Amino acid sequence: MKEYIAGLIQSAVDTLKASGELPADVSPKIMIDNTRDKSHGDFASNVALTLAKPAGKPPRQIAERLCAIILEQAIADNQGVEKAEIAGPGFINFFVSSASSFAVVSEILSNGESYGRSNTGKNQKVQVEFVSANPTGPLHVGHGRGAAYGATVADLLEAVGFDVQREYYVNDAGRQMNILATSVWLRYLELQGESLVFPSNGYKGDYIFDIARELGKEHGDKFKQTASNVFENIPADEPQGGDKEAHIDALISRCKSLLGEENYRIVFDAGLDNIVNDIKDDLGGFGVRYQNWFSERSLEDSIEGVISQLDESGHLYEKEGALWFRSTEFGDDKDRVVKRDNGETTYFASDIAYHKNKFERGFSQVINIWGADHHGYIARVKAALQALNLNPDTLTVKLVQFAILYRGSERVQMSTRSGSFVTLRELREEVSNDAARFFYVTRKAEQHMDFDLELAKSESKDNPVYYIQYAHARICSVLRKLAEQNSSWDRENGLANLELLSLEHERDLATKLTKYPEMLANAAINLEPHVLTHYLKELAADFHTYYNAHKVLVEDNNLRDARITLGMAVRQVIANGLSLLGVSAPEEM
Repeated sequence: MKEYIAGLIQSAVDTLKASGELPADVSPKIMIDNTRDKSHGDFASNVALTLAKPAGKPPRQIAERLCAIILEQAIADNQGVEKAEIAGPGFINFFVSSASSFAVVSEILSNGESYGRSNTGKNQKVQVEFVSANPTGPLHVGHGRGAAYGATVADLLEAVGFDVQREYYVNDAGRQMNILATSVWLRYLELQGESLVFPSNGYKGDYIFDIARELGKEHGDKFKQTASNVFENIPADEPQGGDKEAHIDALISRCKSLLGEENYRIVFDAGLDNIVNDIKDDLGGFGVRYQNWFSERSLEDSIEGVISQLDESGHLYEKEGALWFRSTEFGDDKDRVVKRDNGETTYFASDIAYHKNKFERGFSQVINIWGADHHGYIARVKAALQALNLNPDTLTVKLVQFAILYRGSERVQMSTRSGSFVTLRELREEVSNDAARFFYVTRKAEQHMDFDLELAKSESKDNPVYYIQYAHARICSVLRKLAEQNSSWDRENGLANLELLSLEHERDLATKLTKYPEMLANAAINLEPHVLTHYLKELAADFHTYYNAHKVLVEDNNLRDARITLGMAVRQVIANGLSLLGVSAPEEM
């Protein structure tokens, strides 16, 4: 209906341009909004106000001429626009017929799962990279928010026609992975009977023992060394008055030298593969899927190439033995090191090569979903894109605040190093996938979020996901009740008798259903899944209010089928929306 009304307005504007009543070069952006007050009609447009200045006429005068033309055409078309009125300084309010209000019901039931989907993003290839947590331990509840947000954003974009690739960037190179490998080896030595003081900067979770235990089962004592050999002349750790960073770095070097390159790689890969497989399994169980798992290690050959490209274009300089990128020339607050004085390239150098690789794969838009602690990385990465003659506007970075978990009034502390954290898997087992996926996206990604475990598990209208799922199940129960009465729903009869739906609650439900496609497009384009959660809560509330106030299974078969038909349209839209959120739509609760 909005598209039809917009067409009426555009036709009326063209008529006034042809008659000379409007300048020939005006091209107004026609906006059609749903009215909040039904006494003002169903839809409204401010087009007359936007035309006033270029036309040099009062907006009400323009509105009067537009209304006259619009009404004449609407009557001829007989498409449901019954009246157009001028309000206030020049708004045009449109009133549509009851039959037109319920036309959406037939559309929904005809289109089913595809209702609301569109081709807005047709022929646009988009990459969404999300989670990408270092494979140094299991995913915790903080990572879960990025997983739910990224998966839903990708699904929303796909729903409106974009060609979406979901990618996980596996940080399988660098210092943190060397700390992991060393931590696994030291736990392996302990399991082999060696007594040692575990480094304060190592990874301490029980999962490290699990990996070390598997390493021992497969390789026996192949990697065994005495603790005295390992710790000989190693700088003191922080608890002993030393430097924890120097201590762990020295242990990494000792690990590499004692094991040799081949054996070190076995230990390294044991930790990496175990954790990556666990992450894949965890995310898969959470309903999160990827088309590509991209290895940082695969960039080794291209990092030097991108550094050379930046150097040849004059964007690098040497200082104190290190190689620096002039990122301040592109708006960053300081220049960044791409190669250290010891010849090792930095994480930033890998990031540059990675983003260059993304655009070489033909994506028209790249969306990175990062934790809020990565805020400072945005400017430097966009600076690098500019230096490589790539458009920085084609990179969108969404920062996701970590969710803070509460048990009652007590906040749960999380630390990957100490191993004292609640895993995503534990959260899913406690509150269910549905509650976790829904709760994680109920707020804007950049907003702080407290995850209320008790609310997520409650079976009440205060729990939004339960309330929405209950609306879906409640509609399904109507069909079961009908079957118990030895009767059945006649869909075609229901569609033929929608004009019998005369209640304000019924018309409100139909109006809410018409808003779904536009809401879905806005949620996708703006990368805002919370818009969908709010819509579903409102739709469920509208249905519960209607169901509680009015009997659906009335004696009049025509009215009964019409009411069930409206309910089935509500059910379909709820199911469609929940599916995009990765949440189930149960038929019984």
